[in-house]
Amino acid sequence: MKTVSLKIDDSIFGETELLLKDLKKSRNRYINEAIDHYNKIKYREFTEKQLRKESELVGADSLEVLKEFDDMEHAD
Repeated sequence: MKTVSLKIDDSIFGETELLLKDLKKSRNRYINEAIDHYNKIKYREFTEKQLRKESELVGADSLEVLKEFDDMEHAD
């Protein structure tokens, strides 16, 4: 496990401390879970962006292939 030092805005720290009392969870565990959750969100956003980009790249080719199949069907 790595040790990290960070500065947290006073308002965020205060909110976190209030939540921790109710959650009965250590600050360390809470911050680890928060970062893990945020990483998953960002990874999902990155993946969606990549998929959209790649879909756009093959979109025109896909339409052309569909047109060719349609032309072959109507040629018979």
